Amino acid sequence: MKGIELNVELYKKVYLIRKTEEKIREHYLEDEMKTPVHLSIGEEAIAAGICQALNAEDQIFGTYRNHGIYLAKTGETDRFFAELYGKQTGVAKGKAGSMHISAPESNFLGASAVVATIIPVAVGVSFANKRKNNGKLAAVFFGDGALDEGAFWESLNFACLKELPVIFVCEDNGLAIHSPISDRQGYRSISDIVSKFECNVFEEETTDPEVIYRLTCNAIQQQKKNHKPCFLHLKYYRYLEHVGINQDFKFGYRSDEEFKRWYKVDPVNLQRRKLLENAYSEEEIQELEKEIDRQIDNSIKSAQKAPFPDDSELFKEVYA
Repeated sequence: MKGIELNVELYKKVYLIRKTEEKIREHYLEDEMKTPVHLSIGEEAIAAGICQALNAEDQIFGTYRNHGIYLAKTGETDRFFAELYGKQTGVAKGKAGSMHISAPESNFLGASAVVATIIPVAVGVSFANKRKNNGKLAAVFFGDGALDEGAFWESLNFACLKELPVIFVCEDNGLAIHSPISDRQGYRSISDIVSKFECNVFEEETTDPEVIYRLTCNAIQQQKKNHKPCFLHLKYYRYLEHVGINQDFKFGYRSDEEFKRWYKVDPVNLQRRKLLENAYSEEEIQELEKEIDRQIDNSIKSAQKAPFPDDSELFKEVYA
């Protein structure tokens, strides 16, 4: 995919993610959403670009900050909002909440709230894909804090040893909650360390979903050519606090000036300008936006009206 068609699809993805999470911020204080939320406002380009590059049958895995990849992969908001509201019609019948969302029918196979724990699961799936020779890729998203866990290095080592079809996506904002990399890691270049393994390493600092799309397409081509796993090191900036709906400059670990620097290259605004530069009219863009706005508003209304799960659901689909 290329040209204006690609730009439109990428804009629809970043706009859907942004507006969905802005609506979460708007309604969250009503205390009807029965879950903590980790919002991805500011980093929409990563989810949009990567999911656009993947095939429909490729599988993805995420962390507790998973709204963006869910929306970019599925495009749906009805079951998404119902889950946030804890309703029977949610993706997990209201039992998973924001941090454990999945959509197996769309090949979003799972998310975990515990740092790095989803990475070995994704590697296991990629191992199964290789054994089945089914041509599927598995992409697993995680923050730079996951590199402080042994599970990441064990998974990377095994994936490289077995030449597995997996893409490791490190979303790096330089923070593990509030702790900067300088206080956590005894090395200064993530990409340099990972490149010592037998894998394809790609690094980018951009808020442009098209750049990330092309980077991911290149990574997929390399993986199919040399059969090595891929590691994408992507830097970004989240606009809001680690968990919740507020900005957090008052805590002193980030500055308002840093936010302003990143907002100058806001991914949604950037992609919208691209459409205008490519002869897409303001009216056409507004029509796209209105359609997505209506989708989100209708999903929220449906979620609010939907029933809570019956008490009998409590012990169903629970494995221990």
